Amino acid sequence: ALKLFKLLHRTRQEVFKNDTKALEAARQKINEEFRNNRDETSEEKINELLKIASDVEVILRTSVIQAVHTDCDKIVLIPRKDLLQDNTPYLDKPTKK
Repeated sequence: ALKLFKLLHRTRQEVFKNDTKALEAARQKINEEFRNNRDETSEEKINELLKIASDVEVILRTSVIQAVHTDCDKIVLIPRKDLLQDNTPYLDKPTKK
């Protein structure tokens, strides 16, 4: 559980880099969820909570992207390198293999 707690905080720091409000909100939420379930003794419930925390970490790492308002009608996306993937170009007429 401690390893996952630390991993969530490391992921939070990477995903919300330079966004103090989001960093603090995520820190509070992670700490609150672990604190609320600190006294859980059921092994089944603990495993379920650890699975949820692991899923949250994956979603944060693979799905969250930062955006910055640059103008009243413009937003600049700031993707992390681990989010960028090679893109296959679209072809109107597929080629036969």
